[in-house]
Amino acid sequence: MAKSKVPKRPTRDEFVLEELGNQLTEAFQEDSEIVLTVWGKEETVRGQIDLMDSRTGKVHIRQDGAITKVPFMDIMSVDYPRD
Repeated sequence: MAKSKVPKRPTRDEFVLEELGNQLTEAFQEDSEIVLTVWGKEETVRGQIDLMDSRTGKVHIRQDGAITKVPFMDIMSVDYPRD
């Protein structure tokens, strides 16, 4: 059987990952609304950080009472909404 061609997640160096971590920590501490670009998802994830779970490596984003769990390694960029 042939393997399906799933694009691999781009690799990023430790400085990029550290910067993403710093941006997420700052947004979490300030309870800011953020917009995440997530690898493998066409739509962005928007909301406030409810929890950063170091055990599972997931960031829990809360929007309108719903929680979306995003793996840290899949987060490509952190932005702030412009509206």
